[in-house]
Amino acid sequence: MAVAYMITVGVLDAVISGWGSSEGYPEAPDGTVEFGPVPDTAVSLLLIAAGTPVVLLAVRWIGRRPAGTLSSVTGRLRWRWLALCGAVAAPVFGLAMGGMLLLPADDGAESRWAGWDVFVPALAMLVVLVPLQAAAEEYVFRGWLTQAVGAFLRSPWWALLPQAFLFAAAHGWGTPWGFADLVVVGMTAGWLTWRTGGLEAAIALHTVNNLVAFGLSAAVVDGLKSDDTAADAGWQIVALDVASVALYTAAVVWLTRRRPPVRTAPAPLPPPAPPVPFAAPYGPLPVAPTPFPWPGQPASHIPVPPVHPGADPEAGGPGRM
Repeated sequence: MAVAYMITVGVLDAVISGWGSSEGYPEAPDGTVEFGPVPDTAVSLLLIAAGTPVVLLAVRWIGRRPAGTLSSVTGRLRWRWLALCGAVAAPVFGLAMGGMLLLPADDGAESRWAGWDVFVPALAMLVVLVPLQAAAEEYVFRGWLTQAVGAFLRSPWWALLPQAFLFAAAHGWGTPWGFADLVVVGMTAGWLTWRTGGLEAAIALHTVNNLVAFGLSAAVVDGLKSDDTAADAGWQIVALDVASVALYTAAVVWLTRRRPPVRTAPAPLPPPAPPVPFAAPYGPLPVAPTPFPWPGQPASHIPVPPVHPGADPEAGGPGRM
C-alpha cells in the first residue's frame, strides 16, 4: 500500500507540475511549481487525499474483504452518525479558534486581515478539500493500520499506540509540544474509532480541527504560505487543542449513551463445503446376479428372453415370409 501510494503521489505531482510549467507558472527554489498560496494548498490536500482510494483498493484486492469494512463494522460509512459528530465538533473547535485568536503571534508580528476577496475563495476550497484530506489520514492510520496491527492483538490499546506515533511522525518532528499534541490526537481518534465501531467520530474530529486551523491561516495575509504544521505548535496552542479534543471526546461519549451506535458485527460465515460425489445412503448398490446356473442348478432354470412373434430366433432378427 505504501509503495502504491508513493507511486500515485509521484504521478499526480508530475502531471500537475508539468501542466503548471507549460502554463508559465514560476518555479520555486525547491524545484516545484508555484501556483499561489491557495492553489498550492489545494494541491497538497489533493495529494494527501489520494491515499483513500489506494487504501480501499488494498483492502479489497490484497485483504480479500469488502472495502467498506474499513469504514465501520457495518461495512459502510454511517453518514447520519458522521453528521452528528460533526455537529458536536463544530462548536467545540469554534471556541478553540476564538481562543487562538487571542493568543499573541510567535514572532511578535501583528496579523493582518487578508480581506474577503482572498478569504472567501480560500475558505471555499478548504471546505471542499479538507474533508477529503482528513478522511484519507483517518482511513490510513485509524482504519487500515489499526486493523492490521489489531488483528494480531487482544487488547485494543496496543493497536492504538503504533498508529498514533506514526501519525505524529508523518507531520514532522517540530516542537516537543506539537509532537505530543499529535500523539494525543491520534490516540483519542483511535480510541473513538474503537469505542464507536467506525471512523466517523475520528473523521469529524480531524475535519473540523483542520478546517479551523486552515481557516485561521487563510484569514491572515500570507497565512497559507507558511510551511508550519501542527507539529510546530507552541504550548499555548497545544493546551487549547488538547482541551477541545477532551471536550469533544466527552460529548461523543455522552452521545453514544443517548444514541448507541453499532460497535460489533457478526463473524463472517465459513465458506461452504465443496460438494461431495453422490453415494448411496446404505452402501453400494446391489449387483444383479448373472443368469448362469450355479453348481447343482438345472439348466431349465436359466432365464430365457422371450421371442417376439414373427422373429427368427436363429437369425437374431425379424423372420421373412
